[in-house]
Amino acid sequence: MARRKAGDFAPEVMQLFDGYVHGALSRREFLDRAAKFAVGGLTATAMLESLQPNFAWAQQVAKDDPRIKAGYADYDSPGGSGKMRGYMAQPATAGAKLPAVLVIHENRGLNPYIEDVARRLALANFVAFAPDALFPQGGYPGDEDQGRAMFAAQNAKKRSEDLYNGGVFLRSRPETTGKLGVVGFCFGGSVANALAVRMPDLGAAVPYYGSQPAAADVAKIKAPLLIHYAGLDEGINKGWPAYEAALQANKVRYTMHMYDGVNHGFHNDTTPRYDEAAAKLSWQRTLEFLNRHLRG
Repeated sequence: MARRKAGDFAPEVMQLFDGYVHGALSRREFLDRAAKFAVGGLTATAMLESLQPNFAWAQQVAKDDPRIKAGYADYDSPGGSGKMRGYMAQPATAGAKLPAVLVIHENRGLNPYIEDVARRLALANFVAFAPDALFPQGGYPGDEDQGRAMFAAQNAKKRSEDLYNGGVFLRSRPETTGKLGVVGFCFGGSVANALAVRMPDLGAAVPYYGSQPAAADVAKIKAPLLIHYAGLDEGINKGWPAYEAALQANKVRYTMHMYDGVNHGFHNDTTPRYDEAAAKLSWQRTLEFLNRHLRG
């Protein structure tokens, strides 16, 4: 399949797709509403197929890259699902203990894109761990639609405990310094915000286009925040003014970057929503931020 870009689709189609991936529209509703934008033989079904992830595009670091060691690790989740699993990546040869970064996926489980993000962090000299919230149901199923359905059926309170306990597990690993940061995307961005509220000793939080915590909880945030938003992401961005006011009122350290003209999911290099310039710039900023706050 030829790689398409967001500009190949009508803006309305991108908005419909955003609703589809976040559960606001069914597949049939997407197809019915997108049909009016079909042009040049590109049917609504073909548009949906073109917008779906192609994970071959996302592999920036091969699974068997000799510079890293990576694999799955189990951990306990008291108060959650009991037993959990995630993907851990770290440098193959580390001369000393390293800071840790928890990586939180989107609303469909631990897919190959998120595993690759963990490997990218390992190459940047961190110990990265990406829990799979779908593990209690058998793990990420390999199909995004199925993953979203499994995710929607979960007990949200247990899932929150499972992801929190992933951070506790990672921070306690002997190969880490105990300094913990979190990076999350979409749903994972909301979790990054939530963990900043819950974990007073968190070293850094980087939410990508994540929903914001309640203003009353912002006073609990002690970690510095690096917040990435997509300019075209109206649903998430409408929560920013209240969040910013609460951050300022409580003197929380934060930096927000708004990437104009890009869509929600711009860092995810498996779909046409990916924007190379914004993704690279945001990732450079993320690594600089994590290095500044988790080392030394």
